Amino acid sequence: MRTFFYNIVFFCFIFLLTASTFAQSKKDLEKKRHQNQKDIEYTNKLLNETKKNAESSYNNLLILNQKITLRQDIIYGITAEIKLLDSKIDDNRMVINSLEADMKKLKEQYAKMIIHAYKHRNSFDNLMFILAADNFNQAYKRLKYLQQYSEYRKKQAELINKTQTVLKSKISELEVKRSEKENLLKSKQEENIMLSLEKSEQDKIVTSLKNKESELKKQLAEQYETSKKLQKEIERIIAEEARKAAERAKTKTTTKANATSSFDLTPEEKLISDKFDSNKGLLPWPTERGIITGLFGEHPHPVLSNITISNNGIDISTTAGAEARVIFDGEVSKVVTIPGANKAILIRHGIFFTLYSNLSAVSVKSGDHVTTKQSIGKIETEGNKTTLHFEIWQESNKLNPAIWLTKKQ
Repeated sequence: MRTFFYNIVFFCFIFLLTASTFAQSKKDLEKKRHQNQKDIEYTNKLLNETKKNAESSYNNLLILNQKITLRQDIIYGITAEIKLLDSKIDDNRMVINSLEADMKKLKEQYAKMIIHAYKHRNSFDNLMFILAADNFNQAYKRLKYLQQYSEYRKKQAELINKTQTVLKSKISELEVKRSEKENLLKSKQEENIMLSLEKSEQDKIVTSLKNKESELKKQLAEQYETSKKLQKEIERIIAEEARKAAERAKTKTTTKANATSSFDLTPEEKLISDKFDSNKGLLPWPTERGIITGLFGEHPHPVLSNITISNNGIDISTTAGAEARVIFDGEVSKVVTIPGANKAILIRHGIFFTLYSNLSAVSVKSGDHVTTKQSIGKIETEGNKTTLHFEIWQESNKLNPAIWLTKKQ
């Protein structure tokens, strides 16, 4: 009987242990799926805005590409959830099979005890069994035996009831998991249908844009020139900031940022710089809502063959009327106007700089101290798109903003 009892305790312990891990993994996957679904709803809103002005536009394609990426991520997540459920279902089946085997043995043993008890049900026989002892000590042992046997029967019955309860619970849990899996399989099928439709729409837009190849190349050349001007201006401002820091170092107590840094920081600036660095991956987005439609670094052009596009930061598409906001406490280094990039704001955070460009209006000026999530200007809406260009620099080194910003919650 102890073996069966220990089996139940063991299975309960193991499944309580694994249930926590399963629940956390499932929760993480569901959370990510729901966030992706929210982002898809937002991309639909952006697509509806672009379609008001142009049936097939380049920005429309960028948003749709991001929507397809989100859809694929949802499908991948659902597949992972199904795999997780399959594992849980297999575990439940294993426990159920083991419990059913234990239950069968328990019932067989209990049946033998009942038959034995029935055959010796006469209390007179039990009394005679005790009185027939050779001495008092033996009579006492026989009495204890009968009491223990009776107690054993009770415990056996209780153990059967406990095993039945656990078995019923596991069978019920198995049915729930099967139902969840069926729902997920249905969702996956629906997502695959939507993905197929979106890819079809993507192909149509690409075909339409390929007929405007010369226009796209002209726009690309203009964007390249604008990017060069913006980069040159940023490098000039950062160099100027380094020069000012060196001048301050002559009259104030400063701290060298690091062994290779050209910046002499005040203790306050050093603190801001260190805090900015320690918040990598946790910094808020420079827009309240938005999706990344332009990635950092070099990438193949989504329409033009054999052409690579380069981006010093990221482009965030958002809704008309949206405002840019500061991602961390700092000081406004400069507000500039770049032809093709509209107004741009460079904010210093110690040895780090953040750039917010393509603004139609700004609400700060050079020297202003700004705080996290403070609104600093309105993002320009040009034709059918509202896009903020955002960059992060560590002195003269360009960083990928996407890995510095927090994952959406």
